[in-house]
Amino acid sequence: MKLKTIAMAALAAVMAAGVATSASADTLVVGAYPANPPWENKTEDGSFEGFEVDLVKEIAKRLGDEVEFKDLGFQALFAATSSGRIDMAISSITITDDRLQNQSFTQGYYDSDLALVSNKESGIGSMADMKGKPVGAISTSTGEAWIKENGEEYGFGDYKGYNTQQDLLLDTQAGRVAGAVGDIAGFQYAFQQMPAMHVVERIGTGDRFAIMMRKGSPLLEPVNNAITEIKKDGTMAALHKKWLGADADPGTATVTVMDIPQAK
Repeated sequence: MKLKTIAMAALAAVMAAGVATSASADTLVVGAYPANPPWENKTEDGSFEGFEVDLVKEIAKRLGDEVEFKDLGFQALFAATSSGRIDMAISSITITDDRLQNQSFTQGYYDSDLALVSNKESGIGSMADMKGKPVGAISTSTGEAWIKENGEEYGFGDYKGYNTQQDLLLDTQAGRVAGAVGDIAGFQYAFQQMPAMHVVERIGTGDRFAIMMRKGSPLLEPVNNAITEIKKDGTMAALHKKWLGADADPGTATVTVMDIPQAK
């Protein structure tokens, strides 16, 4: 009887250990604004997909964790991380010093630059080729602001503003404007369906996308270390190719290991 009791106790201990092991994987709760392709988007079945979605899944795999995505508005992401409602936030969030006062960020993994784009057969091969030529951008965008600030230096011709990126790119492809200036990621994503178009020149802004967490989050170091490995082994570059249809440029944040940003 005593041996039976001991055996049952041992079995119970093994079962308990098994339960503990199966429950040991943590779940990373990730907030995302889902109408933001190619970074994150919701499919018809309600699941998330995109560059940053794949990145977070890869991070979780390397940490031995599961992932749960929360559908949130962009502004709601900031309060959700601060309150601890979510562990981290994605949605092409730019690192800024103002944000670093109240939030933590991993190293950047994408340079949020602008670009000059044109039809491959337009003869536009550099910014210098735009002298005297008509240029376009989305009205009130950072692209428009850049053109207004730099148009005189490069000698652009007439400027035309557009309400949508689709109209801007269709006019550029048709030659109604010689070139367009705007977000490089949005252009590269669109060019997967517009093979006649190409990026002529990248325009650096100094802005970078990163994963945002609450200030002082204990997850910051392990998540950042995972990003470092994802860069080193080429996985980040592969995500760039998959979602943007182009190779990551050498020296950009996508392929360069960086420090965790600190508030000034």
